[in-house]
Amino acid sequence: MAAAATLEAVAPTGALQGLVHDFVMGQQEGPADRVAAGVKSGSYTVLQVVEALGSCLENPEPRTRARGIQLLSQVLLQCHSLLLEKEVVHLILFYENRLKDHHLVIPSVLHGLKALSLCVALPPGLAVSVLKAIFQEVHVQSLSQVNRHTVYSIISNFMRTRDEELKGLGADFTFGFIQMMDGEKDPRNLLVAFRIVHDLISRDYTLEPFVEELFEVTSCYFPIDFTPPPNDPYGIQREDLVLSLQAVLASTAQFAEFLLPLLVEKVDSEILNAKLDSLQTLHACCAVYGQKELKDFLPSLWASIRREVFQTASEQVEAEGLAALRALTACLSCSVLRTDAEDLLDSFLSSILQDCRHHLCEPDMKLVWPSAKLLQAAAGASARACDHITSNVLPLLLEQFHKHSQSNQRRTILEMILGFLKLQQKWSYEDKGERPLSGFKDQLGSVVFMALADPNAQLQLVGIRTLTVLASQPDLLSSGDLELAVGHLYRLSFVEEDSQSWVAALEAAGHLAALYPVAFSSYLVPRLAEELCVGELDLAREGEANKCARHLRCLQALSAVSTHPSIVKETLPLLLQHLCQLNKGNMVAGPSEVIAVCQSLQQLAEKCQPDPENCWYFHQTAVPRLLALAVQASMPEKEHAVIRKVLLEDEVLAAMVSVIGTATTHLSPDLAAQSAAHIVPLFLDGNISFLPENSFPCRFQPFQDGSSGQRRLVALLMAFVCSLPRDVEIPQLNQLMRELLELSCCHSCPFSSTAAAKCFAGLLNKHPAGQQLDEFLQLAVDKVEAGLGSGPSRSQVFTLLLWVTKALVLRYHPLSSCLTNRLMGLLSDPELGPAAADGFSLLMSNCTDVMTRAGHAEVRLMFRQRFFTDNVPALVQGFQAAPQDVKPNYLKALSHVLNSLPKHVVLPELPTLLSLLLEALSSPDCVVQLSTLRCLQPLLLEAPQVMSLHIDTLVTKFLNLSSSPSMAVRIAALQCMHALTRLPTPVLLPYKPQVIRALAKPLDDKKRLVRKEAVSARGEWFLLGSPGS
Repeated sequence: MAAAATLEAVAPTGALQGLVHDFVMGQQEGPADRVAAGVKSGSYTVLQVVEALGSCLENPEPRTRARGIQLLSQVLLQCHSLLLEKEVVHLILFYENRLKDHHLVIPSVLHGLKALSLCVALPPGLAVSVLKAIFQEVHVQSLSQVNRHTVYSIISNFMRTRDEELKGLGADFTFGFIQMMDGEKDPRNLLVAFRIVHDLISRDYTLEPFVEELFEVTSCYFPIDFTPPPNDPYGIQREDLVLSLQAVLASTAQFAEFLLPLLVEKVDSEILNAKLDSLQTLHACCAVYGQKELKDFLPSLWASIRREVFQTASEQVEAEGLAALRALTACLSCSVLRTDAEDLLDSFLSSILQDCRHHLCEPDMKLVWPSAKLLQAAAGASARACDHITSNVLPLLLEQFHKHSQSNQRRTILEMILGFLKLQQKWSYEDKGERPLSGFKDQLGSVVFMALADPNAQLQLVGIRTLTVLASQPDLLSSGDLELAVGHLYRLSFVEEDSQSWVAALEAAGHLAALYPVAFSSYLVPRLAEELCVGELDLAREGEANKCARHLRCLQALSAVSTHPSIVKETLPLLLQHLCQLNKGNMVAGPSEVIAVCQSLQQLAEKCQPDPENCWYFHQTAVPRLLALAVQASMPEKEHAVIRKVLLEDEVLAAMVSVIGTATTHLSPDLAAQSAAHIVPLFLDGNISFLPENSFPCRFQPFQDGSSGQRRLVALLMAFVCSLPRDVEIPQLNQLMRELLELSCCHSCPFSSTAAAKCFAGLLNKHPAGQQLDEFLQLAVDKVEAGLGSGPSRSQVFTLLLWVTKALVLRYHPLSSCLTNRLMGLLSDPELGPAAADGFSLLMSNCTDVMTRAGHAEVRLMFRQRFFTDNVPALVQGFQAAPQDVKPNYLKALSHVLNSLPKHVVLPELPTLLSLLLEALSSPDCVVQLSTLRCLQPLLLEAPQVMSLHIDTLVTKFLNLSSSPSMAVRIAALQCMHALTRLPTPVLLPYKPQVIRALAKPLDDKKRLVRKEAVSARGEWFLLGSPGS
């Protein structure tokens, strides 16, 4: 037994000796990993490895010793976590001693010390011992890049785990590191070295008396001049080095006396990067420095910044200069002053004012904007700076506005005034007497109103923006000023022909109405009401086009100013009353006028959504009135009555659907249920008691043999019930679903049947899972199977199938796959095949009226990606097996699915699908062509290697489609020709002459947008293969 145990002990030792021999003498690298694996598994100990290396470590040949230590170091790098404290002590003593060895041995020793610096079991004091030995024995800058990086890593590891011990070294550690880093040139090492210096400073290591030396050893790299080599595997960019060095230089105020002169020197240089880096570093320093550090350098810093803003040709330098000036001013504003200390902020701002004020008064206004930018940059730093500069500059600008008579000059001055007003808006003032603008409010108001009255449109725009900012600050506009402002906004909304002024006036009116609702209710709303009455008279007399345009502007103005609940209570009744007047028989109102009113109502509803109380007011006021008007319009009339049924037209009902949906989505569940208790019985039972003016000539029964006009109003029911929160219980739901299902298959009115199908599907989508949902689905499936066979309602039943499928696809319902397969089967149907192909576009697209996230529908994340994964293989298989006359339907369906997906989903399947996409380009259907082109264009940019394999087919088909009768197809084909130039140039060059000749034809296309794309594509093909392309 004893002999067996001896043999077991000798066997691994012998194997270890063999591995050591192979590594050291055989110059093989693999044995090191096997030895490390043996140590990890417990087959060997570190002590056994050292014993096995004994003869190698004592070999008189330096290369052999280096090879032996290298093996030990590689093992320690992989096994350092297994070392015991006693082992670490002996190993460190060994490695420290070997630092005195031959220079060939040093790199291997350093790698071993790096491994030991990672040890958790490192005893106290040894980190200091190791660093002292390195500082004393190793000339770091004579080592290779990798070995220098190893030394920096050792220091980084010790600073992370033995911080307090290293601080015990005091200034010796700082001095040792300075000597070590001095002369470093490799960017990989510099990133680590800069991080070490930053940690030295931020962790309060002792820098004295070597502050200047530490600054010199780092600042010699400023500004960074580094261009990464091509195909650099390390990925180090100039920006990485710039930010690392900037963090060092701006980390302590002790560097200020050395750094600030350097920054001034570099800002004044001719090198763009030097200017930018210096200004950015100055900006960063201002977060650390105080008045004490900046005091002596303020004049030279200001002179350099002023010169760069006045004279620079680079917008980037100008922006950095202004940012640095703002940071300087903020620093001076925030510094704590002693009672006897000089206030540097006032003197600094006085210097800025002295150098910039006179430029604001120059007749040629050459340096007006640079001066204004400097002043505004300083004013934007603090409330004190803003008050000081504004109180000095504003009187001057107001005087200059009156002195200049040309509109362009006045616009420039007013834009500067606007800039200072915006800065004042940043700072809040508790005491009204503190507000510096209070003394100028009359003059500011006068200037703004002069601008608004000027015929120059650009000056008007600046005036409107200035009025908005001025009115946003308390007590700067009197009641008289507000009335005058409202008058100007009213005039600009109607009189002015310039669309920019009109849009800006409406935006300003909406902003100010929220701040001053009383003024707008008193001055503007009554005038808009009068304008509406005039519009009604014009419509009754079949008014001219310009009067109709004025009527539309009035509607838009009413919705724009409805930004306060008190105004909504005035404008909403006005709009509803106007809609009632349009529905009367003496009006000559077409669909466009009614749609315009509905659009204004929808915009008003959107403005009411954030306020629950306001939202409920809109809903309970507008929705019953709209339903009453629609019901009245749906009633049968006597033959001699000539009342226009405008409200029953498709596009008008669609506009009303948007209003009702928008008014419902943000209701609380309790209020929504309260509303549902009235609206659902209206459609099911004809209960009209809650409608205003509910005296109708006959019953309202849209589901019970009602007229086609009444059935059309199911669209309004859809808008309401499909916008309710999911947790609202809908009354009489079972009856409602059955009625909707029946109506959806009625062939007498396609609009009604489609609305019923959408409503049925929308309710299915939100219905909680359970027995009732299963029953509704079974009813729908039975109806579909019965109706798809044959009969007059086949088309309507197909529409029902499509919408129910979409409802289930959105919520990942298990039945969705069955219905999708049924839809795929219809692609081969002679009658419904093309419609089924287009149906895939509906399945993938977002709806605006039903099954929207805003309407609380259940729309699962990435439903398109799931649909793609589940169904595209079946589409491809169906295409391959389909007869020739059916293949276009599969191509169209596939194209619709692919075009709706993020391109990163399509890329993995591209090799399989590309042949089908190319075949789809030959389809005679313009919809298929356009959808496929839009799918291919991004793929050309993202998968050039795959697309290159089909270059011949792509070029031929794109050029053919560039002559398509459809303008959209021609544009998309030319965009794809442009994208082709991103493919590898050698692949494209054989086709260059052919393409350039072919693209000459669309240059003469009758459509400008086509010509534009042709010029762009042909230019890129011309440049193929040229130098620099």
